[in-house]
Amino acid sequence: MTDFKDRERAEESKYAMDEETSFRVAARSNKLLGQWAAAKMGLTAEETDAYAKSVVQADFEEAGHEDVIRKVLGDLTGAGVEIDEAGVRAALEEKSVEARRQLMGGV
Repeated sequence: MTDFKDRERAEESKYAMDEETSFRVAARSNKLLGQWAAAKMGLTAEETDAYAKSVVQADFEEAGHEDVIRKVLGDLTGAGVEIDEAGVRAALEEKSVEARRQLMGGV
């Protein structure tokens, strides 16, 4: 019985760790996407920091990445940057890979 309880606790711990890692990767990739978009819009360093934080906050509006993509695409097109939804999605995917590398590498 103890063996089963130990295994159950280990599975619960692994699940919690996986969820936390997933959350951290999403937040980091959103921040990186915000920095990327800010560079495209020509924002200053202070504006870039604030904008990246607003992109991270936008992810809390609904499940998935659609809220972030909508925000960034709207802001970029509003600033006169030539980009489409596919371009923003590609950038988000690239930033997700980079975020996972940073977090798994301890950066």
